Parts: sequence; structure tokens; C-alpha cells
Amino acid sequence: MEVDLPDVVAEVTAQFQRYEQALVSNDVAVLDELFKNDTRTLRYGIGENLYGYGEIAAFRSARSPAGLMRRTARTVITTYGRDTAVASTLFYRDTVPGKVGRQMQTWIRFPEGWRIVAAHVSIIDEAKGA
Repeated sequence: MEVDLPDVVAEVTAQFQRYEQALVSNDVAVLDELFKNDTRTLRYGIGENLYGYGEIAAFRSARSPAGLMRRTARTVITTYGRDTAVASTLFYRDTVPGKVGRQMQTWIRFPEGWRIVAAHVSIIDEAKGA
């Protein structure tokens, strides 16, 4: 298996950036598009555990658009072959000083394009001196 093929990394990076832009602008249509429409798709959030595309889409449509701005750091996108990738990033929000968010997504290439099949988001105290 080839890891980090440059063209595949570029494809997933573009989709990850598209996701980030949709997240901070509350573009629910793009966010819904980028999650695989499947009952097995999961998203573990900061305060919710969402099982299946339906629960994820319902969460997105009900979420307040306020306070979504964030900045990312130390983003790592690793691809495995041509059809699987993991995107990991740290994020910071001015509304939660002293905290660092962590996000991981598993992306799979389907006939309709790259889709997230599993995501995990958490927030912890930022390490002193970080």
C-alpha cells in the first residue's frame, strides 16, 4: 500500500478545507454532503454522540450559527492507498480561551467523491506553555 500519494493528499486536503469553510460559515448543505449518507456513519462531538447520517444532519440543521469561527493548527492528512484518508487537526476558538479542540475524520473515496464516515471532536485544557 502506498501512503501519502501526493495527488490523493491534495484531493483530501481540498475536501478538508472545503469542510472547514463550510463549518465556520454554517453551510449546512456542504456539511451534509461531505458526510456519507449511511446509517453506519458516526460523529462523536463535544457534547453529543451521533449515530447515522440522519442524526448528524439533524444536529447540523439545529445548531446555532453563532460562535463557529475557529483557527486550526497542526493539521495532518495521511492517505492510505487511493481511497482512504485520516484528517487530524487542532483548533482554537476565542470563545473558549485556555482550551484546545481536537478533531479527527476518516475519509473514504466513494463513486460520488470523498466522504467522512467517522469523526471525533473533543476539547481539552491547553497545555501550559503551548
